[in-house]
Amino acid sequence: MAFEKINILRSEVIATPVENIDTDQIIPARFLKATKREGFGEAMFRDWRYTENNELIEDSVFAKGSREAKILVAGKNFGCGSSREHAAWAIADYGFRAVVSSFFADIFKNNALNNGLLPVQVSDGFLSAIFNEQKKNGKVELEINLPQKSIEIAGTGIKENFPIGEYKRHCLENGLEDIDYLLTTKEIIANYEQNR
Repeated sequence: MAFEKINILRSEVIATPVENIDTDQIIPARFLKATKREGFGEAMFRDWRYTENNELIEDSVFAKGSREAKILVAGKNFGCGSSREHAAWAIADYGFRAVVSSFFADIFKNNALNNGLLPVQVSDGFLSAIFNEQKKNGKVELEINLPQKSIEIAGTGIKENFPIGEYKRHCLENGLEDIDYLLTTKEIIANYEQNR
């Protein structure tokens, strides 16, 4: 299953300065009943979005933010806790294409990259600038340029680069899973076998 390509992503964000957001907050364990990626978006941050009686929490960042937002911004140490791949599935299924933080748990970061979700690690100062812009204007728009490995707070000129391995950058730009990538090399492999 290929993913939607990511090249230049410009979107309003949903932002929360909360640090140490673990995978159980992202997708509570009671929702881990399926093994396919689809259908987890509704349960994403379920306890942040709904009361125990399934009533919408009106002052949650998700209720206040745009449902069209493609970028989630969070405090430091995002995706810590258990290694459940469902956390990346839920964020992507909800509609986010990228998550921005100043630090990601390694397993979450790898799960995100393997599931078509771009983790953008920024400096603490850049993350603070995003939250300050949100406080000042009530909303923030970011532009992520994956080919240039850059992120910019729209309308401010505040910009920086972020790290990403070339292989995963190539896969995200072309909407490829690992197996899809291998299939693109089929001819090269066949030629090598013939000419060995």
